[in-house]
Amino acid sequence: MNGVNQEDLLDRQLREAALYIDDAGFTARVLRKLPPPSPRRESQRAIIMIGITLLASLLAYFISDSGRFIAVALERLSILPMLWVFALALTTGVLMTAAGLAAALNKSGELQS
Repeated sequence: MNGVNQEDLLDRQLREAALYIDDAGFTARVLRKLPPPSPRRESQRAIIMIGITLLASLLAYFISDSGRFIAVALERLSILPMLWVFALALTTGVLMTAAGLAAALNKSGELQS
């Protein structure tokens, strides 16, 4: 707790000590001569990413024998005893809940910093 207060004190002192150095308008002249910022091409980036994702998905589908592995996995899962399926679902749920809780705690720690 004391370390946080000391950091705040040092931060405040550094901000107060920083004086503006008069450059006779040099900074303003340089900024006026810079070209205007180009418009962001977010929509173009999104279209490219969606296209690449679709292409990769189609490629994975055809390489994996039209998704046959999914049907095989479901068939194997249906053969398992019901208790095993319940245990698998419960374990998966607990692991996903723990992962979500860890992510939430990590995010809340970042927000408090």
